[in-house]
Amino acid sequence: MNKLVKRQKIRYRIRKKVAGTGQKPRLAVFRSNTEIYVQLIDDVTGTTLAAASSKDKEIAAQKVTKVEKSKLVGAAIARKATELGLTTVVFDRGGNLYHGRVKSVADGAREGGLQF
Repeated sequence: MNKLVKRQKIRYRIRKKVAGTGQKPRLAVFRSNTEIYVQLIDDVTGTTLAAASSKDKEIAAQKVTKVEKSKLVGAAIARKATELGLTTVVFDRGGNLYHGRVKSVADGAREGGLQF
C-alpha cells in the first residue's frame, strides 16, 4: 500500500469523527511539499467560510522556513475567523501527523485566539 492510499484511509477515519458547523467550523489543513493551505469549513451547508495559505501575498513575501510560514498561516486564519465572530473550531489534520508544519499551523491559530 503506497503512502497516499494510507493517508487517504487515515483522512476518512478522521472525517468520520470530525465535522464542523456554522458556530464551530472545521479547520482543515492541506500540506503539499512546498505550500500549506487551511480552510474553515461548515460541513452542514458544505461551504468554506474562510481560507488562508502560504501563497497569500504578505506571507509569501517573507523569506522564512516552511514551519515558520505555517505559523503565519495559522495566525492569518485566526484573524479571519475572529473577523467572522468565530472563536472555537474543530481541528482536522487531514491525515498528516500532528508534527512539524501541521503543528505550527495549530500553534499559530491558538496564539491568534482560536480555541480547539
